[in-house]
Amino acid sequence: MINQPNNLSLEQQFKLTAYRSEMSKLTMKQSRKYLQVTLRHMLIKDNLIKLLLKRENYGN
Repeated sequence: MINQPNNLSLEQQFKLTAYRSEMSKLTMKQSRKYLQVTLRHMLIKDNLIKLLLKRENYGN
């Protein structure tokens, strides 16, 4: 089987299941806060990836 970039590895699937279990215990307010923090981290990660790609393309 060829591993597609949008497919999760077995380890990632396990982590997702564990997160789902933990998140089911959160209140709505806690869930919203967790979502905000997670989205912020995803945006920072996107920015870091863009920066690294930009540096790689310009040979810096």
